Amino acid sequence: MTAADDITLNLPRSEELRVRFADSVLWLQLNRPQALNALTPVLVEAMAQAIAAAGADPRVRVVVLSGAGRAFCAGADLKESEKRSKLARGNVAFIRALGELATAIESCSRPVIAAVNGIALAGGLELMLACDMVLAAESARLGDAHSNYAMFPGAGATVRLPRRIGLVRAKQLMLTGDFLSAEDALAIGLVDRVVPDAALEGEVLALAAKLAVKSPLVLARMKEALNDAIHQSAETALRRERDLNELHALSFDRAEGLAAFREKRAPQFQGR
Repeated sequence: MTAADDITLNLPRSEELRVRFADSVLWLQLNRPQALNALTPVLVEAMAQAIAAAGADPRVRVVVLSGAGRAFCAGADLKESEKRSKLARGNVAFIRALGELATAIESCSRPVIAAVNGIALAGGLELMLACDMVLAAESARLGDAHSNYAMFPGAGATVRLPRRIGLVRAKQLMLTGDFLSAEDALAIGLVDRVVPDAALEGEVLALAAKLAVKSPLVLARMKEALNDAIHQSAETALRRERDLNELHALSFDRAEGLAAFREKRAPQFQGR
């Protein structure tokens, strides 16, 4: 059994989520193309388990989220949502699970890349916003879209969207329910890079490979510090940075990085 087999066999088995592990990168592909990868409780649970497993497995250095077919994710499956709404508090558990998934992606100790291959709307946009880096295909279309069907977001759009693109732009996007082209999304900072459709996987792979050879320990600590800093005063955030710096000074990876620089060789990081 290969390392890849070992990891994928320990992950949840669901037809709604394709899992692939190669070269230290865990690929999670939403697999409901006929429904534009709309989110169901089964899919959300499978993704949550996969994200948790990725953060606990030292062989995983990077996580990539993508969608099968012509969509990244069109949000929650509204047909299922309507059925659940006929029950008292029928959607509460699902919305909480979706919100917890977005938070788990954001706080995952591994860098998480969103490969937006097509439509990213509502809950799909919220998952994308929780990722650390976003690459989008030229044909992708993005938007909040909750207001188009009188739906209220529950997985972080009102918090993460204004922090990414500013309050005024977030209001415009959320209140109108408009869709943006990938290039327009790039112009306002909603995505980090736009590439030709055929080049998306290759560009994501190149970025993942660049991250995978770095110290997973320093990347995790940088991600933690950056995520925390945005919620804190500058004084508190700077104090936390100094504390993490002092802790990191005792790590194997820091010593290995210095030795590799001195010896003019590639470092061999171990994440400790």
